Amino acid sequence: MTSRKFVLGGRIVNYRQMKYWMRLDFESYQMQHPLAARFTYGENWELYSYMLNLRHLEYYINKSKKYPWDVAMKGYYWLRHRQNCKHTTNFIGVNSVGPGFHMVHRGFRRVESMVSVGANCEILPMVLMGKKKPDLTEFHISIGDNCYISTGVTILRPVTIGDNVIIAAVVTKDVPDNCTVAGVPAKIIKKSNEINGNEGGKSFTPSV
Repeated sequence: MTSRKFVLGGRIVNYRQMKYWMRLDFESYQMQHPLAARFTYGENWELYSYMLNLRHLEYYINKSKKYPWDVAMKGYYWLRHRQNCKHTTNFIGVNSVGPGFHMVHRGFRRVESMVSVGANCEILPMVLMGKKKPDLTEFHISIGDNCYISTGVTILRPVTIGDNVIIAAVVTKDVPDNCTVAGVPAKIIKKSNEINGNEGGKSFTPSV
């Protein structure tokens, strides 16, 4: 059994944790034939490969004890990350998304490193996370576990979004747990003690 603190941990700090996060990322895509998807340019494999490279980059950046070859490995995965960002039009910042992160379909997404996304979150294309004003110097976006971010969403920081939230809106203010927000600006249109399954993402049960 692996504790929630170990699995989340804010960021990947050791090899075992990296492998576990990669497994959760892989499972989120539910690929029935991953080998076939890999060699036939499958959409899910392409997006998972993006995350696979990002997890390696996070590991080599964050690990406490570094060896001389770690610098070369970090440089390799950093260059691949830049190439992947250009090729897929996605930009997911280092240490910004938790395990089980699922990008649904190809398309533009920008999630910078000042963003913190929890476990088992899904994000559709055409999503931008930025700041409310160009002169802001201290800002942060925090998104909880099991959130579903629909297409066309804009989230302007600083803002905190709770767990189990469905977002189809322009968000400029904090959002509580267990609700659905929609509109411009965002308004709560549904509250629930538990949003599950197809609506609010997958429940998170850390174990190995």
